Amino acid sequence: MVAPQESSLLAELTALEQELHHPGKTCSLARLNQLLHPEFHEIGRSGRAYDRVTVIKFLHHQMKSPSVVSDRFAVQRLAPQVVLLTFRSVNALTSGQREFAYRSSIWIKSNEQWQLFYHQGTPAAESW
Repeated sequence: MVAPQESSLLAELTALEQELHHPGKTCSLARLNQLLHPEFHEIGRSGRAYDRVTVIKFLHHQMKSPSVVSDRFAVQRLAPQVVLLTFRSVNALTSGQREFAYRSSIWIKSNEQWQLFYHQGTPAAESW
């Protein structure tokens, strides 16, 4: 059983993570700068490394919502202000194929707000 405080944290971080999937709306530069830590970096599902500037530019210029569905979110505290959020995702491509991934995000609380510090996607088999 998840403690109420951890349940609230899980809900908050899940919402922030899903906001970065930009469901149906463009991400403003101001909001992206709030959500991504100044030292943010990512290793994508492809195995490529991305820096903060590249990710902000990509997310800000997305004109339509990607077909990403995420579930099985779990949270683990690494330190009082540092949390590991894990989940799985599937992205429906325009070709009709689907890309499955296990994902991990490290969120850091700074100045009373959570910021994404690190994200990694790992390819997953179609049959979870």
